[in-house]
Amino acid sequence: MNEFDMIVAVVAMIMVTVMLTARWKYKYGGHGGRQDNALPAPDPQLQHEVIQLRERVKVLERIAVEKEDSLTQQIEQLRDR
Repeated sequence: MNEFDMIVAVVAMIMVTVMLTARWKYKYGGHGGRQDNALPAPDPQLQHEVIQLRERVKVLERIAVEKEDSLTQQIEQLRDR
């Protein structure tokens, strides 16, 4: 075995090792041995903020739809002339 063959063999072994390590982490979650799947306790202030933001989004969606409807009506009125 010459020098080139030895280098190719070492590089191939490193590549296989890296691929197997990546597959192992993907398959088993890659937690590094720590299996802490517990979710943090919900924060009441954050929950309240999420509720407020959802209400704002509903209002914005309604405004956007109303503008679309009024624009459509205006276009139809112009066509009817």
